[in-house]
This record gives sequence, structure tokens and C-alpha cells, in this order.
Amino acid sequence: MWSFGLLRSPPLLLLLPQLGIGIIAASRCHAGTMNLGGSTSARCSPSAEGRRRHCLRLSTVPGADPQRTNELLLLAAAEGPELRDLPGDRTEELPPPPQHHVLYLPGDVQNYHEIMTHHPENYQWENWSLENVATILAQRFPNSYIWVIKCSRMHLHKFSCYDNFVKSNMFGAPEHSTDFGAFKHLYMLLVNAFNLSQNSLLSKKNVKDLNKDSKASNYRSSSSHTTNGCQGEKESPCENFDESAMTFYPPSLKGASFTLIGFSKGCVVLNQLLFELKEAKKDKNIDAFIDSIKTMYWLDGGHSGGSNTWITYPEVLKEFAQTGIIVHTHVTPYQVRDPMRSWIGKEHKKFVQILRDFGMQVTSQIHFVKEAPSIENHFRVHEVF
Repeated sequence: MWSFGLLRSPPLLLLLPQLGIGIIAASRCHAGTMNLGGSTSARCSPSAEGRRRHCLRLSTVPGADPQRTNELLLLAAAEGPELRDLPGDRTEELPPPPQHHVLYLPGDVQNYHEIMTHHPENYQWENWSLENVATILAQRFPNSYIWVIKCSRMHLHKFSCYDNFVKSNMFGAPEHSTDFGAFKHLYMLLVNAFNLSQNSLLSKKNVKDLNKDSKASNYRSSSSHTTNGCQGEKESPCENFDESAMTFYPPSLKGASFTLIGFSKGCVVLNQLLFELKEAKKDKNIDAFIDSIKTMYWLDGGHSGGSNTWITYPEVLKEFAQTGIIVHTHVTPYQVRDPMRSWIGKEHKKFVQILRDFGMQVTSQIHFVKEAPSIENHFRVHEVF
């Protein structure tokens, strides 16, 4: 079960100067974004320091295989340089602190705001668009860099399919294995995305040209067919780039730590990572990346398959328990108390119990237990986890 080989991966920092990637848009977000109270606002929420947040939409970012690409949305931490007073009314800029990055994998129907608002059914869930959830996560994880990793295919504009991370059927239900290369894809996806934001976006000398290219790219993107959802008629919610708002450090992997979050269908990626752990750790650079993952959240996981919504194989979970990663599960009756899918609740309990038996630090919470199961409460787990 544990036999597959990974190609040796170069260290993250050595690859950064060598890569060049396309970009859709770079800007302050101004899609309708939802705050924790459920209302909408005009722009991405500011940080605790009052600085503006920055929304970067990255297109066709490759992973380990150039044929495997994903779109990413980055909400950068709004942290400007800290200064230290020196004698003689002088100051010096302090080195940036180690960064924390939150990687979020969305579920079914979740798409860019402008696409969801023009969909005949999905518009009713537009509060949970990729941009809006990024804003919620920025409030939940202040001073962190929020990365939304979009699925590579959306069947019927509804069913998220993470084909680049795990073998999936037409509707995105996974067929887990130990040798698909999900860890390698995720690792290289971050290498390339970090390179893009470091070497291209934050060069102030090229901001004007970048903004022109971004608008042109947006026009081409909205005019062409995409496998990620239906076409939108609105402008991109991340379009107008404000140079004066560039008050944050570029993403850096030096000393960085990571939190991984899967919601609903997005949990299939977290599950696939567990199957690959043993072999992935044989690659020293991916092993270093695994060591930097501090926390993983499973938020109301679910998919259309008849099993493996939660992983219950002791040999897989034993390997996972040895990482020391802190695990949080947050579920709702919509998934774990559905009488038509009774295995989900049973698997969830077994997942939590086995990890605890192996000594892993696990928290498990069910939300909205006194309310009728609903898709709305399924999405609302974003507000309460």
C-alpha cells in the first residue's frame, strides 16, 4: 500500500527566481464581501492595524506537472515594515517576522463572486464566494496570508473536482491512492505562486504595466471558455490595483508556517494528503514542508461517493499522528446526521477516535445541532469554526 516514488524536489527558495507565471488580476477586492454578521460590504476587510488588504487572482499556476494547473486567490496580510528608533532621530526597518499562510480548499458551487451572481442557481450562495470566504478567513486568521486554491474542474458549474490532487469521477468523488502526487503538486503550486507574487506583482516599477496586462488578461479570460464555471458578465472583483495600498511584505517561505483548511468537497484533498504522507516524507524538501504545517481543519467534509468521506484506515492515521499536526473537525447535521448518508457520521466519529487513540491532538465540534439540517448552515460553519 505504501509503494510509490516521488521525484526529488528542489528547495522552495532556490526555485523562486527561475519561474514566471501568468496573472489574471492584482488589486484591492471590491466584490460584495460578507462580514461575520452576514451583511455585505464594498471591499475586503482591513487588518487589525487598519491597513487595506490586497486581493491577488493568479491564473494557471502549475504544480509539479506543467499540465496540472490551478487558479489561486491570495488575500495578503496587510503588514507594513516595522521601524526601530535609532539615535539622532533615525530609524531602521526591522526584518519581517516569519509568515503564516492559510491554504483553503473550497467545496461545491463556490466560485468567483461575479460568476456565482450570474448563475441561475448558485447566486443564492454568493455570500460564500471565493472572495468572501477569503475575507472571513482573514478575520479568523489575522496577519496571515490567505490562499484559496480553486479546483481545476467544475462539473455542470456546480460540482468541484480536484483532479490535480486526487483521481476523481465525473462529479468529483475521489478514488484515493498512495501515489497520485498530491503533496508534490501542492508543494510546487506554492513554489510557483510565491514566485509570482514575489518577483512580478511587488515590483513597484512595473505596477502600471502589470495593471494594464491584468485588465487585458481579465478581458481575454472572461471572453473565453473555462472549465471552472459559467461565464460572468461583470468585471472581475479584483481589477483596479492601487499602488498606494502596497503596505505588505511579499509572501516569503523562510520560516513560514501553514494551516490547511478543507471545506465540504475540499476535504478530499486533505484526505489524499494523508494517504501519501509516508512516501512524501522521503523527499527532504516536501518533508520540510510537512513539518511547517501546524494545523489542519476539516470543515463539514462530504462528497457524492459512498465511503471515505473521512479516512478511517489505522495505518494511514498512525502515520498522520506522528506528524504532530493539530487537527480540528467542525461538522453540521447536514453532513453527519443525514439518514441517507449515514456512513458520514460514523466515519467522522471513527476518524476522531482513532487519531485520539494514537495520541494526536484533536478537537471535534458539531454546530447548529438544534436547527434543521440545511445547506445554509453547512456554509455557515465558516463563521463559527
